[in-house]
This record gives sequence, structure tokens and C-alpha cells, in this order.
Amino acid sequence: MAEVTMPRLSDTMSEGSVGRWLKKPGDKVENGDIIAEIETDKATMELQSFESGTLQKIIVEEGKVVPIGEVIAIIGDGAAPAESAPAESAPPAAEAAPAEKPAEPKA
Repeated sequence: MAEVTMPRLSDTMSEGSVGRWLKKPGDKVENGDIIAEIETDKATMELQSFESGTLQKIIVEEGKVVPIGEVIAIIGDGAAPAESAPAESAPPAAEAAPAEKPAEPKA
């Protein structure tokens, strides 16, 4: 797997933000493809991929400012891994402890 990092687009640049992702997880990426637009305080530039494979994961969402060198995405081989559904982190309702039922009065 290859890490895509926030590039240094000028000598004075210390941080940047992802203006827009042009690829999404699961998309095939070839060396030279434009995968995102990077915004600095002075300009918006295209981010070119230097790897071929599948965009596995976007780590930095659009609009978030990060320092140069921070990992913003992962490119790897094969299909992108499925995102964990929120339901997987909570126990299913069938496995939850049953609520105590008040005793019914006997007639």
C-alpha cells in the first residue's frame, strides 16, 4: 500500500486542505491520474497520483487543513475494504439483555 501525503506545492507552504476529491474509495487509480484538488492560501492545485492501484481509503475529508507530509489517503491493490457499519460496534438487539418486566398481579 502507498500513502498519499499532503504535498508541498511552494516553498512557503506549511499546510494545505483537500478542496475536492476527484476519486472515491474503490476507484481505480493510474500513475499520473489527478485524484484531488489541494488548496493553499494562494492557489488551488491538482494532486497527481504517483502510484497505480485502487484508492483504498480517504483519510482527510474535504475542507480539512493538515500539515505538509500528513497522510491524506491510501492507494493499494485490490478492492477497497468495506467500511465498518455503525451497527457492528453495538450489540444486536437480539443479544441485548432483556428489560425487566414488572410482575403482573395475580387475580
